Amino acid sequence: MARYKAPVQSKASQIFDVIFLVVLTLGALFVPLKMGLSGAAKTVAEPVANPTWESLGQTPAQAAQYEALGYDPASAHDLILARFDYSFTAGALIAMIVVIVAYYVLMLKFSETEYREVIAEKFDGK
Repeated sequence: MARYKAPVQSKASQIFDVIFLVVLTLGALFVPLKMGLSGAAKTVAEPVANPTWESLGQTPAQAAQYEALGYDPASAHDLILARFDYSFTAGALIAMIVVIVAYYVLMLKFSETEYREVIAEKFDGK
């Protein structure tokens, strides 16, 4: 039985693959930031007019830690009361479902194609 020998990829093709994957990775990291879909909290729940550590719901130990980091009640106000906006639209949900299902189908198709190529190379003619 002949030993399987995998096809060899050229250096230019390997370099293209690496550059393409880096671009996709950077795109996946920075596109959501540019579109405003991720990042820091979006809203402040019930702003306090003249904040104190007590009105912000902080214990003396927590207040001491904030002060050690250089915060006072006024500057820590938004940090402590910030809440993430978990709202979404039906269109965004449907788009995400379509992307995930399309990716899954694409990976199944490529896997099947590669599997059949390997089987054909290994056992063709038997």
